[in-house]
Amino acid sequence: MNTKNKGGKGDILLEMRDIVIDGFSDDRWHPIIKGIDLTLRRGEIMGLIGESGAGKSTLGLASMGFARPGCKITRGSIVFDGKDLMKASEAEKRELRGSRIAYVAQSAAASFNPAHKLLEQTIEAAVRHGISTEQEARADARKLFAELQLPDPNNIGDRYPHQVSGGQLQRVMTAMAMSSRPDLIIFDEPTTALDVTTQVEVLASMRQIVEHFHTAAIYITHDLAVVAQMADVIKVLRYGETVENADTRTMLSHPEKEYTKSLWSVRSIEKAEEESEDIILKTEGVDAGYGGGIKVLDNVSIEVPRGHTVAVVGESGSGKSTAARVITGLLPQSKGQVLFNGKALPPALKDRSTEQLKKIQMIYQSADTAMNPRHTVRDIIGRPLEFYLGLKGKALDKRLLELLELIELDETFVDRLPAEMSGGQKQRVCIARALAAEPDLIICDEVTSALDQIVQKGILSLLLRLQKELGITYIFITHDIATVKAISDQIVVMYQGGVVEQGMKSEILAPPYPDYTQLLLSSVPEMDPDWLTGLLKERNQG
Repeated sequence: MNTKNKGGKGDILLEMRDIVIDGFSDDRWHPIIKGIDLTLRRGEIMGLIGESGAGKSTLGLASMGFARPGCKITRGSIVFDGKDLMKASEAEKRELRGSRIAYVAQSAAASFNPAHKLLEQTIEAAVRHGISTEQEARADARKLFAELQLPDPNNIGDRYPHQVSGGQLQRVMTAMAMSSRPDLIIFDEPTTALDVTTQVEVLASMRQIVEHFHTAAIYITHDLAVVAQMADVIKVLRYGETVENADTRTMLSHPEKEYTKSLWSVRSIEKAEEESEDIILKTEGVDAGYGGGIKVLDNVSIEVPRGHTVAVVGESGSGKSTAARVITGLLPQSKGQVLFNGKALPPALKDRSTEQLKKIQMIYQSADTAMNPRHTVRDIIGRPLEFYLGLKGKALDKRLLELLELIELDETFVDRLPAEMSGGQKQRVCIARALAAEPDLIICDEVTSALDQIVQKGILSLLLRLQKELGITYIFITHDIATVKAISDQIVVMYQGGVVEQGMKSEILAPPYPDYTQLLLSSVPEMDPDWLTGLLKERNQG
């Protein structure tokens, strides 16, 4: 692996001045980024935080001299290591991307080619840019897989993207970015898809790799506790403008602006749990797996009370999402049964009636891969309204606008494509699509993981209100313990395809804890820059 001659620590690597970026929507161009300045030094990690739609990802991409379709950089200078990217040719910028500047996207599932193995995709940039030979790149990739806590690091690269979990795929993407030993990495919500135990290890690995290779980074996130562990400095954005900048410790202890203070003070609601013996859904002794005899679920039995919320927690690969696929019929079980309202559901989706399909809906973790990029919001929400409820014309339009209002989006979103919305807005559209069928049970698979904390609180409040008004039942798959506390009545803890424990929230979250539950709870990041270092030191000593 060749190494590049990098400048001294503290030298300015990236300087962006008076950046204005316009986006096209509603048949016109309008500013998304409104005159932002940004200075990043070698070896420094800058945290970009703010609400969904603040412009974090747009600014991060602009640091590569890139604007996504529907956007254009209309003013300003972007100087990377002395080269003005605004004046560079496309060929010059392509040469930099993937070699000296790397990008880790929020949605790993939408970023990999499903037809190629993971190792092939991981080493591609390093080999194409002549940074290493194929043999060197393969050996280095396996080392990175190990550092990022991926299972079976010597062989996981032989799998295809669909054969690993979302969290594992996100770590492979981080390894892909590091394979070229770039001077700058843009991390765009890189731990969104990770459970808390994996997140701790990945954050530690990323910080260690960045420090070891003297790499600068822009870390985009809505998770304040995570940015506290990673960033040297923090820039707060809102409506495409800078609210304030400061070093991390100063920003956390003494934010100057009221908006920043409001971010720091956001607290999740906490639902008072309720017991019920009216069971709407039950899995009994379910086994399930994928091709090649890989068993994922082992004797899984779960009960879900009507009108209540059961949170399913566990680390990446524990079987949470696989259990959801079995319940919805997307993955027929090999053993056991799923009972809905006391009656066994056909294992396969194709054998279920329209009414059975209507009653159980699912909201997926990745909004990017859950929506057709060529369909407008009208198409996306309108299809279930027509298919399940038979609505057409004015009746369909009326209900569509009501659903948009429920998810706090206005009528201007009706004709937008997914690419014209932020990650949080896209996930809200997915929630509206599930609600359109008027289901009795909604399975929520990490539905708030891509949302900033202010929007998370609004979505959780909305889901709780809908549950109270409509009697909807939720299975809430999540790795976020704060979300579990906010929305659940009962908790199911899964590990390696089995149920470790289940019970009322107050029982599961009260000590003494089983070892694995203790590990989950102790891995929840705190708003303390020294938390991660202290936790790792404690575990190493233990």
